Amino acid sequence: MRSRTFYAIIIWSAVLAMAACGNTAKPTFLATDVTGAEFGRDFKLADHKGTSRTLADFKGKAVVLFFGYTHCPDICPATMGEIAAALQKLGKDAARVQVLFVTVDPERDTPERLAQYLSAFSPAFLGLHGDPQTTKDIAGEFKVVYQKQMGDQPDHHTMDHSSGTYIFDPKGKLRLYVSNGAGRDVFAHDITELLRTSA
Repeated sequence: MRSRTFYAIIIWSAVLAMAACGNTAKPTFLATDVTGAEFGRDFKLADHKGTSRTLADFKGKAVVLFFGYTHCPDICPATMGEIAAALQKLGKDAARVQVLFVTVDPERDTPERLAQYLSAFSPAFLGLHGDPQTTKDIAGEFKVVYQKQMGDQPDHHTMDHSSGTYIFDPKGKLRLYVSNGAGRDVFAHDITELLRTSA
């Protein structure tokens, strides 16, 4: 009798342990799942503080990566605003997320300019920049397209560019592509899922 009771306890304990592991269930995303994609593998750029950065620097955090430029009139500030609002919804988990803004306009986006621009959204956001060739190479790695459109004066150009956002899990793997205009709730939901299932 004792033997049966003992084994019943062991089995029940195993069931409870499996239930406790339920938070590692397969995530459900609202954005496009690009897990296993053979692009967007890494980058090497300087941040606006002068530190050379790669994905490995942010291991343990979800990384939100967006290509844009500080003179962008609409898409870039709208996206940065959505991401900032999403991180507010995350509460304390926002500390486990790093937002990176890669400029496609290195001609004008100096480190000082990037710092000033991003501070309007969050002091934790980092601006990344490189020389024109490095920018082109890394944009190609992420399948980002951009092109300068000349204005009426030499320094009044605009940049046509891809407008989606990439999200990496805390292990440094590219997992999601968020389309322009998805909104803060999509960012908040999917980042929460990545943090929940990548612990």
